[in-house]
Amino acid sequence: MERRKKIYASYGYDTDKERLAIIEAAQPLSGRILEAGTGKGHFAVTLARLGYRLVSFDLSEEQLQVAGENLASQGVSDRVELRQENGESLSFPDASFDVVFSVNMVHHLENPFRVLRELTRVLKPGGKLVISDFSPEGLAMMAEVHRKEGDEHPVAPAGLDEVESFLKQEGFSVSRSRTRFQITLLAVKE
Repeated sequence: MERRKKIYASYGYDTDKERLAIIEAAQPLSGRILEAGTGKGHFAVTLARLGYRLVSFDLSEEQLQVAGENLASQGVSDRVELRQENGESLSFPDASFDVVFSVNMVHHLENPFRVLRELTRVLKPGGKLVISDFSPEGLAMMAEVHRKEGDEHPVAPAGLDEVESFLKQEGFSVSRSRTRFQITLLAVKE
């Protein structure tokens, strides 16, 4: 993790600042929080360290194990409930969460709209859906980082422009904020 952070820093990408910018864009935060796509748990750690409690899900058991280790190493395991879930068919009841976050997940999804339908289903009326993913510059940086590591960073065809259009068609009001490496959509359905 520290090695990757140093690589990011060489591009001017500060992961901690980016995560805080996403949380700031979603303020004020209250009620039940869901994170879609736990990954290694870095965003969940950031929320938990700020005092929030949340449920975080991922399809990958391996990712959840790493996330659990990261949460434990930061002393915040008690603030985050990790769940293995398929984002296309969540087990949560309708209108279960006040805030739903998805950070750097959309670019991994072949069809993000199935997942978005589920995320909007579990969101309470008037709740906030916060979708953040890499900007074009961020995606280029990630591709280069992965290339240097001898790996690829695949990107699915639908991006945040398509996600924003979808959410507006579903009756959400959407605002957009941006940093150099991230674009964040804040969607609210009244």
